[in-house]
Amino acid sequence: ELPETALLKFFRPESTPVPARPTPEQLSNLIKTRLHYPESFSHSFHQKSLCLVPVTLLLSNCSQAVVDVMIDLRHKTTSPEALEIHGSFMWLGQTQYKLQLKSQEVYSLQLKACFVHTGVYNLGTPRVFAKLADQVTLFETCQQNSMPALIIINNI
Repeated sequence: ELPETALLKFFRPESTPVPARPTPEQLSNLIKTRLHYPESFSHSFHQKSLCLVPVTLLLSNCSQAVVDVMIDLRHKTTSPEALEIHGSFMWLGQTQYKLQLKSQEVYSLQLKACFVHTGVYNLGTPRVFAKLADQVTLFETCQQNSMPALIIINNI
């Protein structure tokens, strides 16, 4: 006599969680940036030709995930209209930063802007790129830039 054979049943849970892939819109809003600086700054260009202004770049991780961030200060506004209105300035010191922000973390980066003339300048030139730390991608997503950050440089 042959033993009874039982059928094997395979069960698959109905709701297998599939990790949702973030949309490009979500990826471009991982990091919010804010610049803190004086609205106007007075400097004696006759005594010292370079005017240095401290600027704080605040980076806020708006996601629940760990995010890799890259900041590039080398970006320049090249349109003639922008140069006429705002003039040109330089960021002093390191020009690129790479860091990692934990979920909801806020990071403060101290920068120095250097001016050689009086005028109105747009400090909103830093480009910020970010990607989820656990994602293997070749490039980070550019984060949406906020409004222009205008500063007035006066001569004493």
